Amino acid sequence: MKTRDSFSTRWGFILACIGSAVGMGNIWMFPTRVSLYGGGSFLIPYFIFVVLIAFTGVIGEMCFGRATRSGPIDAFGIACETKGKRKIGETLAGIPVVGSLAMAIGYTVVMGWILKYAVGAFTGSTLAPADVESFGASFGGMASAFGNNIWQIVALVISMIILMLGVGGGIEKANKIMMPVFFVLFVILGVYVAFQPGAVEGYKYIFRIDPAALADPKTWIFALGQAFFSLSVAGNGTLIYGSYLSDKENVPASAARVAFFDTLAALLAAFVIIPAMATTGAQLNQGGPGLLFIYLPSLMKTMPGATIICIIFFVAVLFAGMSSLINLYEAPIATVQEKLKLGRVPACAVIGLIGVVVSILIQGIVSDWMDVLSIYICPLGAGLAGIMFFWVLGKKYVETQVNKGRENAFTTKFYPICKYLYVPVCFIVLILGIALGGIG
Repeated sequence: MKTRDSFSTRWGFILACIGSAVGMGNIWMFPTRVSLYGGGSFLIPYFIFVVLIAFTGVIGEMCFGRATRSGPIDAFGIACETKGKRKIGETLAGIPVVGSLAMAIGYTVVMGWILKYAVGAFTGSTLAPADVESFGASFGGMASAFGNNIWQIVALVISMIILMLGVGGGIEKANKIMMPVFFVLFVILGVYVAFQPGAVEGYKYIFRIDPAALADPKTWIFALGQAFFSLSVAGNGTLIYGSYLSDKENVPASAARVAFFDTLAALLAAFVIIPAMATTGAQLNQGGPGLLFIYLPSLMKTMPGATIICIIFFVAVLFAGMSSLINLYEAPIATVQEKLKLGRVPACAVIGLIGVVVSILIQGIVSDWMDVLSIYICPLGAGLAGIMFFWVLGKKYVETQVNKGRENAFTTKFYPICKYLYVPVCFIVLILGIALGGIG
């Protein structure tokens, strides 16, 4: 029997999980939300929700994957098999697996944009437009239907090559390079921005506490959404990475490290982007792709050392995005391996072909595509994984799994908090997302 691939080191696993969590939400959404919802007034509920989700959902999905040594399909099936309903479990698991593939396909479009801008930072084309309107027109042309085919395909091919090399030889090694480089580059940017005239106003804003913003329910709702989606609980990526983890590893400790570095990445982005905007007196009220591909390049062009700053920024963003893209594709690849009994390379080829075709077709509607997934599929997948692990498999099973690899038993409050608080929170995120048109 062939030995299942796995991570070779503890930090290899942790860096891979950090890579899956650190993505565009940290870079193009978190700073905007900090700016819109009162700086420190947003950070307080955000930190609370990060702790809640990390020590419930992240631990739960890691443990669920490790316990079943499989992807979502078999994991859900094993859970329901205890009730004689394996087929039901496997069918429900299709939601997070298809969701992961669909999210990866949408993310492929975004990675095509980032790769083009990263290469353009070296060639000069990224900063070539004359003004913000020209930057907008350039991005609009690229983000239209069939507007960026080649770069998009190249981004996907790079991710598939890494995935074909396996968990230890590809995913782990890639994240051991990409994540440290990402953090180092953003620290360099943060130091640079700190010495720009007017940056101090940005820092003052980040740390101010506005009682009115803190009392506003929307501050708490969007802080919840930011924490939930940033930590990548969706019943797929974290679960599948957990399935490659040794029983000797302390999962709660690993989850704490993932949450810490994911939060650090978001804060670094805020410490770079908000003070940078403050140097021009601009209010940061534009999130999403517009911030990354229009307003920030336009701002960079006015700064001393613009070319170097642009290169550092987009290389860092490229690494953050690529690590997330790899994670999103891993769940469907593992599922194809398990269900079709294919080798690693053929499974990657099958999923890669689907990714190429569909991602090219959705270029003009990728924003709506990603909105549907983040509003409906991600919280539903997380909630279903929570039900399977905490409700179906039950207290004894959960406590056995969470205590594997630990010297001391984890808190006895873990199970009831997960069962009666975390699982309902997943469905609250779903309901709020539907009501407000997305909170992630």
